[in-house]
Amino acid sequence: MTLYAPLCPVSPDVSKDLAPVSMGTTILAVSYKGGVILGADSRTSTGSYIANRVADKITPLSDKVYILRSGSAADTQAISSYVQLYIAQHQSEEGEEITVKVAARLATNLAYQNKDNLQAGLIIAGWDKVNGGSVWGVPLGGTMISAPYAMGGSGSAYIYGFCDKYWREGMSEDEAKTFVVRALSHAMARDASSGGCIRTVTIDANGPRRDFVPGSQVPITYGELAGNRTQ
Repeated sequence: MTLYAPLCPVSPDVSKDLAPVSMGTTILAVSYKGGVILGADSRTSTGSYIANRVADKITPLSDKVYILRSGSAADTQAISSYVQLYIAQHQSEEGEEITVKVAARLATNLAYQNKDNLQAGLIIAGWDKVNGGSVWGVPLGGTMISAPYAMGGSGSAYIYGFCDKYWREGMSEDEAKTFVVRALSHAMARDASSGGCIRTVTIDANGPRRDFVPGSQVPITYGELAGNRTQ
């Protein structure tokens, strides 16, 4: 069996009857001094219809490596499942935890070799004993990019300026988490395809920790995002 065999293609007779569907989300991963923080909104949309208001777009690939998913939910779930399997096999054979870079490479190979059939934008982030915390972006097409922070989804277009201004190297865990929540809130306030609650996962040498911001507590005004709450 070939390790990176193409995922099952859609039958031509079926695919020609499927109309394109607009989907959106906002995902963001940030490195800080000691680890990484992954964050995502929770809205799954199908055109103008909200299919799920509380979707979890942060999926574990191993104990200390997680993946953020944007694009087609079915496509990204399929990639995640394959990568989980490959990682489990790798760790069983090697007897040690996989590095974030290797996990990202597995996802990249699947995304690239099936780029004509998939709509998948991915971010892989986590912590390993070789490189510490690291973030890898895998946008549509299967390119693999290492960066201090990465974002994706339709809402990301609204926060490039925000992230360029407020991200800084060597942030503490609390500073990085505040940055992630504010950036996601900013995108959710402006992108109709992003919304719901905010889920975050913090990963360091001690492992992952999940957190949650209910939709009712997500700030929606610029003043709140900048730290100056407006009345």
